[in-house]
Amino acid sequence: MGRLDGRVAIVTGAAQGIGAAYAKRFAEEGAKVAICDVLDCTNVVNTITQSGGEAFGMEVDVSDEAQVGALVARTVETFGRVDVMVPNAAIFAALNRRSFLDIGVEEWDRVMAVNVRGVFVCIKAVVPPMKEQGYGKIVNISSSTVQAGVPWFLHYVSSKGAVDAMTRAAARELGDFGIRVNSIAPGFTMSEQIESQREALQFNLDMNLAGRAFKREEMPEDLLGTMVFLASAESDFMSGQTVVVDGGLVMH
Repeated sequence: MGRLDGRVAIVTGAAQGIGAAYAKRFAEEGAKVAICDVLDCTNVVNTITQSGGEAFGMEVDVSDEAQVGALVARTVETFGRVDVMVPNAAIFAALNRRSFLDIGVEEWDRVMAVNVRGVFVCIKAVVPPMKEQGYGKIVNISSSTVQAGVPWFLHYVSSKGAVDAMTRAAARELGDFGIRVNSIAPGFTMSEQIESQREALQFNLDMNLAGRAFKREEMPEDLLGTMVFLASAESDFMSGQTVVVDGGLVMH
């Protein structure tokens, strides 16, 4: 028996990296998974289905309300329901580390469109089917950079602070419908994209390692237990919470 047997989950930004790790673990725990990204999701879908799981993939821009609506509609049509939404898609690895004085308005707006509007659009799209069934789990992805006040990524940190605020406010609005809204705040995690930029990001990595209770790199696998917990019935009496998973850098 898996911890997510019978559940249907949507994971955005899941063609690679941490999102792919979430989707694969969900399938291992018995969930049927809808995967989306602006990139091709075929490899992740094949990994799941070849292991006996059920999944499909779509190319979706999460900042586009119509595309997200089509994703949710296809999920319900294919699997009959939606129990879990993980709006994981975000812009981070492609951002250059620099003073906010050097961040242009166009770049600011691009980050906000994906990292904030994308989460809003995903939550909004999934609420109707969750309300109809009287149950749902929304697991947002924040960042421990919000609590730590990490400099040189003001647009990214601000976007994740907005996700925390959205988590709390949405939890208040949706509790009466049996929908739980929580958030995971990862630390600096060595996803495929970050690993490919290790040299450029070494300063950030060293800063994180120096401050952590556990003096090792954070890997995508370190987030999976918390993610499954928040997606499962085990956390049914939790809502509006942000769980920091960063090796003990931020303590609150």
